[in-house]
Amino acid sequence: MKRTFPVIVILITLSLLGLFIIQSSWLNNLFEIRNTELLNKAYEAASNVTAKLTNNAPASQRLRLPKRGGLTFNPDFHLHILKPPTIDQRFSFQDVHKMVKEEFDAVGLREIKFEFAVIGPTEEIEMSTKKFSSEYWDTVLNKRIYLPIVPASASDFEGLSATEYLVVVVPDFQRQAWASLKWVFAGAVLFMLIIIAAFYVTIRSLLNQKKLSEIKSDFINNMTHEFKTPLATISLAVDAIRNEKVQSDQEKMKYFSGIIKEENIRMNKHVETILQAALMEKQELKLNLTKLHVHDVVQHALDNHQLQLQDKQGMVELHLNAANDVIEADEVHFTNMVSNLVDNAIKYSKDAPLIRITTHSTAKHIVIRVEDNGIGMTKESIKRIFEKFYRAHTGNLHNVKGFGLGMSYVKTVIDAHKGKIKVDSTLGKGTTFTVEMSLAKTVQS
Repeated sequence: MKRTFPVIVILITLSLLGLFIIQSSWLNNLFEIRNTELLNKAYEAASNVTAKLTNNAPASQRLRLPKRGGLTFNPDFHLHILKPPTIDQRFSFQDVHKMVKEEFDAVGLREIKFEFAVIGPTEEIEMSTKKFSSEYWDTVLNKRIYLPIVPASASDFEGLSATEYLVVVVPDFQRQAWASLKWVFAGAVLFMLIIIAAFYVTIRSLLNQKKLSEIKSDFINNMTHEFKTPLATISLAVDAIRNEKVQSDQEKMKYFSGIIKEENIRMNKHVETILQAALMEKQELKLNLTKLHVHDVVQHALDNHQLQLQDKQGMVELHLNAANDVIEADEVHFTNMVSNLVDNAIKYSKDAPLIRITTHSTAKHIVIRVEDNGIGMTKESIKRIFEKFYRAHTGNLHNVKGFGLGMSYVKTVIDAHKGKIKVDSTLGKGTTFTVEMSLAKTVQS
């Protein structure tokens, strides 16, 4: 796992990078194609408009020869040519605008904005949209299309008819081209986000699997050591009992049988701890709520740890100041929870443990504080203290035993009772656990 994990991360990262580059290139090519397509369609629409204007334009009027005195011509004979009417004389602005709009819609440019103008032969503007003049001169962002409007019969007399122009401007052309691809672009982005999310979930799953594998190894090692010691002690005690001299001495028989009994109880506690963890894993923690006096539970937990305290020459300061200590809780689980807090304070002490247990009550809650002078915890340990199988680093302290289930059990029990727990710790100085539980309703003030 240690070797394959970096390889998997590198391969997936390279795959994502390659996919991103390919998709970027594809979108860029698609944009260029879309640019050309839009420009061609705009040119086609403008051409259709000029065709309509051309077909509706009347031909230039024929030459008229003036008469004077029969069939003779005047020496100052000249040609009278009547120019055809201009576009603005034959069509209103609304008519031309409608033509342009209809042709843009017909070629599939319904969402594309445009400006247009009809320009006369002397380059004067006959008609135009409001923004035409301002958009016309921006040749960087905008596209311009010039198309001549020539009457169909103008070729009969070359140079005798005026030529007009239809000028169509598509403002902010590239932005409109991108806007026309917004759904394609959105789909590409969504696709990339899905792949990145899948990558994240994969990496997170691999990290969780790695973490679970390490936890499993630690748990098996801890369990092996926890069971190995009592089994070795029981084996030695059994060998001693088999000795004839020991069998003849009732005091020694009683001593060694007591050792076997104590170690058997110790192993049973370990088994019970593991079973409790399995029970919590299945979320089958069932509570048998009864009214309990917190002070009695604390005192009972301390009585059960007297031998540990004496062995480590520890002291306990009790400040049971709560005026009301009656709660509704499961006696077994709540007692085990308090016992775990006391046991944790003893185990993680350096030399002689000094444990301070205080209580105080409010209108609706009782607060229990268990403070020790132990090795303390880092910020990382504080964040993970309630994780199952997690054990804080003990430095040079090698006598701390357990499966890393105690604090997880404490948190589960408190959550089941809808209580709260807070941890404050300073590395090298000690740790304080603060538990807040609701008082029994019948005795709330």
